[in-house]
Amino acid sequence: MTDLVQNIGKLTKAISNLKSGVEIAGKGAVLTEEDFNNIKWVTGVEDDHTITSTTCPHPEITWELVKAEMDKL
Repeated sequence: MTDLVQNIGKLTKAISNLKSGVEIAGKGAVLTEEDFNNIKWVTGVEDDHTITSTTCPHPEITWELVKAEMDKL
């Protein structure tokens, strides 16, 4: 398994551990807080188009908490 695939898996699992049902789009490697701040968070769907934001709409999901979860995995 490549490092990128492993990182994406850890990111997805860490976010899910913090809050189930959260969706992100365009998953890429997240190694830094800057990467985390560029995640596209799915905030809804309108006319069959996914609406995203780079502002996390979930206050319980922070870089520090995601990083800690990823480090555990």
